Order: sequence, then structure tokens, then C-alpha cells
Amino acid sequence: MSRNTAQTGRDTVFLCSCEKTFRPEASRLAEALGGNAEIVACDHLCGAETDHLVKAAATAPNLTIACRQEENALRDILEELSFGGTSQFVDIRDSAGWSSEGKEAQPKMAALLAMGRMAPPALPFVTLESNGVILVYGADETAIEAGERLADALDVTVMLHRPGDVLPRSRRTFPIARGSIRFAKGYLGAFELTVDNFALAKPSSRAAFAFGETRNGATSHCDIILDLTGGKPLFAADSLRDGYLRADPRDPLAVERIIAKARDLVGTFDKPKYIDFKPELCAHSRSGITGCTRCLDVCPTGAITLAGDAVSIDPQICAGCGGCGSVCPTGAAAYALPAPDHLMRKLRTLLLTYTKAGGRDGIILFHDSDHGIPIIEALARFGEGLPARVLPVAVNEVTQVGIEQIAAGFAYGAAGIAFLVSDKPKHDLLPLDRLEALGDSLLPALGHPGEALARITTGDPDVLLAALHAMPVGMAKTGAASFQPVGAKRQVMMLALREWHAVSPAKPERIPLPKGAPFGKVEVKAEGCTLCLACVSACPVSALSANPDSPELRFQEDLCVQCGLCQSTCPEKVIGLTPQLDFSVINAAPVTLKQEEPYACDNCGTLFGTKSTIERIKTKLAGQHWMFSGANADRLKVIGYCDTCRIEAATLSGFDPHGGPPRPLVRTSEDYFREREEDKDS
Repeated sequence: MSRNTAQTGRDTVFLCSCEKTFRPEASRLAEALGGNAEIVACDHLCGAETDHLVKAAATAPNLTIACRQEENALRDILEELSFGGTSQFVDIRDSAGWSSEGKEAQPKMAALLAMGRMAPPALPFVTLESNGVILVYGADETAIEAGERLADALDVTVMLHRPGDVLPRSRRTFPIARGSIRFAKGYLGAFELTVDNFALAKPSSRAAFAFGETRNGATSHCDIILDLTGGKPLFAADSLRDGYLRADPRDPLAVERIIAKARDLVGTFDKPKYIDFKPELCAHSRSGITGCTRCLDVCPTGAITLAGDAVSIDPQICAGCGGCGSVCPTGAAAYALPAPDHLMRKLRTLLLTYTKAGGRDGIILFHDSDHGIPIIEALARFGEGLPARVLPVAVNEVTQVGIEQIAAGFAYGAAGIAFLVSDKPKHDLLPLDRLEALGDSLLPALGHPGEALARITTGDPDVLLAALHAMPVGMAKTGAASFQPVGAKRQVMMLALREWHAVSPAKPERIPLPKGAPFGKVEVKAEGCTLCLACVSACPVSALSANPDSPELRFQEDLCVQCGLCQSTCPEKVIGLTPQLDFSVINAAPVTLKQEEPYACDNCGTLFGTKSTIERIKTKLAGQHWMFSGANADRLKVIGYCDTCRIEAATLSGFDPHGGPPRPLVRTSEDYFREREEDKDS
């Protein structure tokens, strides 16, 4: 069926009651959505009422369909209609309508629809290419059999780790070797292995494989690794390494699964580029001195490595946990699936619409698709369903959520925030641990109960429901914020924290934080500071700065990420760090930590250096050094000259830098031996 793709009508939102199993109130939802879209109520959009979809597709530029179960079938219809607009599919049935509180869930339905109507951001991708070169790494007959199963589809090599009495085949269709992988790196299509005790099987092997001369440090390249050794995996977070397949050789079903999976790993694959990295914002190190290591600490796959003063993130290895973006205080590493500010805009739309529609005490439930959606669906089909005030927000990984999203959620009016995680997570939950540790300091100080931020670790829908019912209700607040989260990560983070503080039950000016928190101040012992400004050069975020017109060290606390580079760089060791969140300094002007009177050149009056430093140098050199004592005492005045005048004075006086007293001769072992012999003779 051909249709005109020029869309001239209004956006259309389809509210399907799924054969009247729940009741979305069209008029109330239309009011909450702001009246900028046509609302079409129906009961069986995927069947008897498909004509509504056909009619809207002819004119509407954008379609929002309140159904996820039949998304594939409805997309097929739109494709047949040559629909040229955009389409979003939103679940309000399992998440809201199919619930014992379904009648009270209209505000949640409105919020989910409003959030679902937001245009998804464009996602970047990286390409992985595999030519099907596979290494089967095992120890016995199982590896040989796997190689035989794959030989018709892939370029197979079998390497046996400490082989026993393995019977050779009468016909060999692929190379067989022995060896132990000492080191492995890479990803699908680009693995590089370092192998010790490597040797090829002899063709004369009879009752058991015999091998030729062994060598260490052999290098091998392959596209796929099939690990059937049953030992320690070759990679950290091995299940997340594309192209690395591992199974216990004693488990036939597991072996069958990875053999089938290996057959599919040939060709070109698009993989999301999960992290947007800006090395110029990285606070890892300066001049060889290490500062921030937060992303290195939480990366489970080894995708983050050192690269000079910054780190480097390999998008081919990155498995998308988002931990680096969650803990990065500067925005150098930012999650791209979606970007942090996009997720904050979704929270803004969700919560403001929920409140506008009459919702109260909303709870944000962050969950992933693989683990969270099946539990929510099971709760809807076999249990009470989600409570009406629980607003599910699907993210790629719960570990991608950072303090900026937590602050924004509470600022926009949430009564609580929960994370649904598996009791067998595929990613390390260290980023979530750190987020909760920071929350443990912020929530009680701002007047929130501790249970307002919760982690629900379960695969049981009933356990999830009980935990959600235990979340706080009836919190006293002074309103809800409505700020737009636009700008760089650090700027948006501080804005969200300030807005959260403004609507919180308690409003302390300053909150002490645990060590490692990304907020705090720098303290300088002024009496020991020489204003060398090495700390200014080391600061990667310009929290420390100098005054170009006078000797002065300035500090802007809301920029400080507590990386510690200033403390490590300071030659006088007079800098200390105090982790804290001071709301009074957000967007405030820099403060002066140390200031001195500049020294005026004794010859031309040009200001340079500091008066205390020049006077101290004069005092230490006067009469103590041959260049400034005795007949050369007049030269002491050049210490008070600026660079230009000092050079001019030295040139006019004909100063000979080599005219000093002779230096003592260097003594060697021969001198000591000679003196020892002379002492004996005397």
C-alpha cells in the first residue's frame, strides 16, 4: 500500500486499553500532555481497529503508540504504509494499567507517555569485523571435537593446554598445537595472544599427540577465541568481551551453545560507542603525577588505559556499564546511551508531568531491559503490578546513573529513587556502591530518610513489590524545581545539586563528605606558600588560578574535583583537601587563598615576584656566596632587578660567571687507596 509521506497533521497518541483490560482516561491524559497532540482512544489497535493507525499515518508527523507488546507487528504496518514520520512505542499496560492500583495510575500513564514521546538521541557506533579465524583453546578431546564441528564454517586452529593422551584423528582438517596463553588482549576481530610452550603437533603422532620443539613468547592473532580449558578466564569480566566465548568442557549443553554462537561471529558488526570521551577534561595526571583514578578503579573490562596525562577508552572493548561516566567528576567520560543531560531531561519530563497530572510521592525505579522488564511484566501478569506512584525508567545499565541524575530526580519532586539490580549482575556494581556512599552523606543532611535512595537486589517480583511499598511517602518539601539541564556535565551537576538543596526539607550550607567525593575545597597554609603557582599549572579544571596582575592564588570550589594533583605537586607541601559540598559557593566568584605585595624592580619599578621572596633571597645570599660577598657585594642589588634589568646589569659590568674560586677536586677511589698507602709508609 502506498501513501504520501508528506506529514501535515498533528502528532497523534494512541491509547489502547488492550481489549479493555485497563482504562486509560483519554481526556485526563490529554490535559496532562498539554493538548499538543491528538489523542486516539481504542481497545484493539493491533486487530479490529487498525484503521485508526492507517488514517493517522497518512497525515501525522509523529506517532506515539501506548503498546510495546505488539510493537513489531505495528511497525510492519507502518512500513507497509510507507510512513515517513517518527514513531515511539510506550508501555503503560504492564507498567501502570495492569496493577491493583491501576485506577490511580492515570498520572503515571501521563508521565510515561510524555517521557516516551521525547525524540531519542542519535547514537554513535563502532564497527567490529571478523573473518572467522577462531582459536579453540582446550585441554582434551572436547576441544578437538569443537574444532571439527566448526571447521566447515570457520578457519579453525586448536591449541591444547597441557594435553594428555589425546588420540590423533586419521584425517586432520585444521592445525593442532600445544601451548599456554600467557597474555591476551583485543576484541572480536582483533585478538592478540602471547603463547608459551608453543609447538605444532607432529604428523607422525600415533597413539597420542606428539609435539615438535617448543618455544616461548610466540604471538598469535585471531578473530574469535573459544575457551574450553575450564580454567581461569583470559579476560576480566570475560562474559562482556566480544568474541571471547568460554564454557566448562564438562557441561555439554554449555559447549553446544558457544559452538552455535561462534558460527554467527563472522562478518561486520555495529557496536554502540557507549562512552563519549574528551581527554582535554581528564584529571588523571599532570607531569607524571597521578591525580584522579576514579574511572580506572571501576572499569570491569580493562577498556580504560593510561595515555599520558589522560586516560584512553577503547570503544571496541568497552562493554557499556557506564561506570566511568557515573564517577567521572569533570565530564571527560560521559555516557552516550543516552547522554547524561538527555536522561536528566527525561526525568524532568517524567516528574513534572506526573505532578501536573495529580501524582504524589513519586518513586523513580531505574532498571535495565534484560533484568528489569521481565520482572515488571511478571509482576503485572501474576501479581499486584507496580504501585501507582512507582515510575519505571529503563536505562541501558543502572551503573550509568550518576549523582547528577540523583540530584535532578529529587529536585524535580521525586520522593525516592530505587535501583533494581540482579543478584547475579553482569557488571561490577562498584559505581553504584560509590553513588550510594555519596547519597548516604547527602540525603540525611538534606532532610531525606535514608531509605529514599535504595538498591533492590532481586529476581523475585514479590520481593521487588515489598521493597517498593517500603519506600518513603508524605515527605515535606518546599516545592519542585523545573530547571533545564543544559550545559557541560560539571555545570549541570552543580546546578542540579543547588536546585535539590533549594527544595529539600533541610538546607544546610555545607555537608561534609567521605574521602574520594568529587566535591570539596583546597586549603593552603598561607605562611608556607611561596606563590610558585605550581598548583595552578597542575589543576586540570582551573579550580586554582592566578591573578595576572599581582601575586595571588585563587580558588573556585564548585570546580574542584578533589583529584589531589595540587596537593601532590606542591613543593612546599602546604596544600590540603577537604571533601565537602558547600552550596553557598556554587556559581560564586573565586576566593583568594594567598596574596602578597609584589616587588618593584629597584632599577625600573616594574612589578615582578613577591616582596617577601625577594627579601628572603637577599638575606640568604648576602655575605654567604662568593658572587655576592667581599668585592662582589655590590652585585647583591641585581637580585632586586627584574629580568630585563638584571641581564642589562650583568652585561654592562662584564660579569664572568667562571671567575669564582676554584671548586674542590673530585676525589676518587684511587685517591683514597693512595692516601691509605702513604699512611702505611709513614
